[in-house]
Amino acid sequence: MLFNSLTFLAFFPVVTSLYFMLPHKFRWLLLLIASCFFYMFFKPVYILILFGTIIIDYYAGIKIENASGKKNKKLFLILSLIANIGVLAVFKYYNFINHNITDALVSMGFHNPIPFLNILLPIGLSFHTFQAMSYTIEVYRGNQKAERHFGIYALYVMFYPQLVAGPIERPQNVIHQFREVHTFQYSNVSAGLKLMLWGFFKKVVIADRLAIGVDEVYNHLHSYSGVALITATAFFAIQIYCDFSGYSDIALGTAKVMGFTLMTNFDRPYASRSISEFWTRWHISLSSWFRDYLYIPLGGNRVKIPRLYFNLFIVFMVSGLWHGADWTFIIWGALHGLYLIIGLMSKTTVTKYSQFLEKNKLAFLSNTLKTITVFCLVTFAWLFFRAKNFDDAMYVVKHMFDFRSFTITKDLYLNNGQDFFIVSLLMILFMETVQYFNSKSNDFLFAKNPSVLKWSFCIGVALLISVFGVFHRNSEFIYFQF
Repeated sequence: MLFNSLTFLAFFPVVTSLYFMLPHKFRWLLLLIASCFFYMFFKPVYILILFGTIIIDYYAGIKIENASGKKNKKLFLILSLIANIGVLAVFKYYNFINHNITDALVSMGFHNPIPFLNILLPIGLSFHTFQAMSYTIEVYRGNQKAERHFGIYALYVMFYPQLVAGPIERPQNVIHQFREVHTFQYSNVSAGLKLMLWGFFKKVVIADRLAIGVDEVYNHLHSYSGVALITATAFFAIQIYCDFSGYSDIALGTAKVMGFTLMTNFDRPYASRSISEFWTRWHISLSSWFRDYLYIPLGGNRVKIPRLYFNLFIVFMVSGLWHGADWTFIIWGALHGLYLIIGLMSKTTVTKYSQFLEKNKLAFLSNTLKTITVFCLVTFAWLFFRAKNFDDAMYVVKHMFDFRSFTITKDLYLNNGQDFFIVSLLMILFMETVQYFNSKSNDFLFAKNPSVLKWSFCIGVALLISVFGVFHRNSEFIYFQF
């Protein structure tokens, strides 16, 4: 079920109303049934895969906790991880690996007898698999007791607000909340609905509007060059942020209405002044997952410099592969790994440069240049994320600075007209202004202002959604494919 659908607009109030009407002891069951219904809207049969991994990890957690000796605990953990990664390998990576094997054999004059699988990737598979893996790892580390209530554990994996695109929660942050009694509180409902409203604004007004121009260019790359490619790629950087953070806002808001608190997943990432800062602000639940479960076990930053660089590069290569089974995603991850390595190598020089500007009362210029540089580097990497394949990505790289065929109508407005371009920029400016002041006040949507101003602002956002929202596309969220 899509958040940006009429079905969800009916589903959400019904489930929330029933949640507060039912006695506490039945609420977990309601949420589990609702989550199953929510997930089965995409492809019903794939819920069997989800239940299979849930059963395996449920018993693995208990076995890990009850096992005597670290060796036995590790054995059950490894079996659990193999089961989860195995599901990912079959549904997400099997055909990718087989395709590369086929290409290698053909180049040597051989035929690959291994057949390809005609299967669709279960929606959100990487998200709920990583969430399930974090459970068994935390039980193994002793940070979480094994959950004996099967329904509660299943709900931890399947909780519908964050089931298909995160945030990827840790068990110690969420499981206890399913046992807590949540009463109807106006403050939670108000905060949650405003967060949902803001998420819908980012999705249907900005992300889906920008998608029109981005799709036009990236679906017909050979008709464009120069400014069109640069503009479409920059628009995609904004689109994917608004699309994904919009989903996260709706997820957090939906949970908040019922009294649940999920972790913040985005914190104005394009305001970052370094790539390392960017990754503390972008998809926080995933970056912290890789930090805690891969980067630190590899040695983190407690190792010699060459190994540190190796650790960073491997983590981001894996991160790229997590996002998609294609070389373009691996290149995207590798670029970010290289960005971080170069950032560490040039840290002393950059610090001296910044101090020089600050001494000359040019700190604002220094910070602005850093922010622009980070945005440009991240945006360049995004083109590999958006391109359909490696050849398309290389076309963009080769032609994005070719301005020989530049025309105002075709290139600058992306064949959608001046109004499209201007409205898009105004909505982006509005979003950034709101987020800037919100970060300064540390309170969402100016919540410290008088109620009249708060609700006037919310009504204004709702009007912007109704006037400028793109509803005819009925588009999925970008990260659903992962």
